[in-house]
Amino acid sequence: MQTLAVDIASTFIDDAAALVSGFGRAVLRLAMAPIDRIANSCDIAGVLAERRATFRMWRTSRTRARHEGRRVSLLGRLNPFRHLAHLT
Repeated sequence: MQTLAVDIASTFIDDAAALVSGFGRAVLRLAMAPIDRIANSCDIAGVLAERRATFRMWRTSRTRARHEGRRVSLLGRLNPFRHLAHLT
């Protein structure tokens, strides 16, 4: 009986975290859209495309590592600045 209650509670917490994360991502994308348009129009040397490609490679390697047994903490998933982690 306790296992069922714990499973329901953990499922609810995971769903709530995913909802907050998705809402935050939508708000961030909406707020950053004008800045992204200006940056893309000013990018002459192709630096942004190169950074996007680097970020995609970093993200896929991180996803592979997570699937191999390493987990990202709850704070890592809820961090609003995690999308900017590839910037140096």
